[in-house]
Parts: sequence; C-alpha cells; structure tokens
Amino acid sequence: MKRVDPSLTIRTDVPSLAESLMAEAARQGAATLHEAAGKIGALPAAIQGIYKGCRVAGRALTVHSPPGDNLWLHRALAVAQPGDVMVVNTSGVYEHGYWGEIMATAAQAAGLRGLVIDACVRDVELLEKMAFPVFARGRSIRGTSKDFGATGWINHPLLMGDAVVAAGDLIVGDADGVVAIPHAHMAEVVKAGAQREAQEAGIIEQLRGGQTTLSLYGWN
Repeated sequence: MKRVDPSLTIRTDVPSLAESLMAEAARQGAATLHEAAGKIGALPAAIQGIYKGCRVAGRALTVHSPPGDNLWLHRALAVAQPGDVMVVNTSGVYEHGYWGEIMATAAQAAGLRGLVIDACVRDVELLEKMAFPVFARGRSIRGTSKDFGATGWINHPLLMGDAVVAAGDLIVGDADGVVAIPHAHMAEVVKAGAQREAQEAGIIEQLRGGQTTLSLYGWN
C-alpha cells in the first residue's frame, strides 16, 4: 500500500497567542466574543461540551481528517504546543469515537488545552475524571481506522459549519458553545467584549430599577 508523506500537509508556522489574552477571552466567554466580533465565528450549535463545566480557551491547532479515521489526530498530537486547542473536521462523518482516554492523556502531556471536534468521542466518564475539556457532537463507541494512504491536513484552514477556522485563531468554548475569533482581530474583539460587558452591566442595573428592554434599546 502506498503511504502518504504527512510532512507534505503539516504546517508548523502557527502565530503565537498571548496567555493574558487567552485568560481574558476565557473570562468573557463564547457568546460575548461572538457578539463583540460582529456575530461571526460561531461553530455549529450541535458541538457542545461533553460534560458539565467544560470550558476552554486557546490557540487553534486545526486538523482536517479523512472520514472515520483518526490517524491525523494522532499526528496532530505529535506537533501540538502548550496552549493549543485541537479543532477537527472529520469530512462530515460523525458517527465514530474519534477520541478517547489514551489520546486525552497524550494531549495533556503535550499541554493541549482541549478538543473541539465536529464529530463524536468516547470514554466520556474518563475524560471528565481527567478534566480534559472536549466539545463534540455527541458520543459514539464506533471505532476508527488508520489509513496510511489517506491524506489529511494539519494547521490548514478548515470549515466548521459556516465558520472558517485557521491555525492560530482564538478558540473559546463554554456552556453556551464554541467560537473561533480570527487571529488578526483577537485583541480588538477581546477589547470590544470588555466594553460590551460594561454596557450590559449598566443595562441590567436599569432593568432591576424598573426600566423595560423596549425603552432601553429604543424598540418602542
């Protein structure tokens, strides 16, 4: 069987992301950042935390995997850097457990902060015990293959729903969902998010004082 040379489609030149910015983004949350960015970057609503309390913020390590195959996820683990969040497109084939305890253990050892996958995972109770954040479409016990002749891509742009995710983008996931903020606009979006929070705090105080949303937003 002819083997594909993985080095042909693996990029390692990923822009950095400041720890302070990741921390502030995590505090603000996915919904605030999505709104502050102009309502862009929302990943499919079906992608949710697989256990209660899942939260993640980090730099996108993107993987476009062949369907029903997780070899390229293992290859991505080998190039992962501390602070990364692996973001995976599985070519539209969801019903496999692409990720489990062994991969999460390797991920934690590499400093990976979490996984966002447009498909399913397994070993959910163990992942929760490990406190490894995973955002996925669901759970599946169906196994995957390892096709050494199939081509995948690591750290190339990929499509998640209607959002394009590029390597190095800011990824934030919490109980509301997952958002991807383009690297070039991260700082301004996080700043706008803080301003939005301050505005909303003032609106909440006025609502508690008896004002209506119609009057505050000028919708009368």
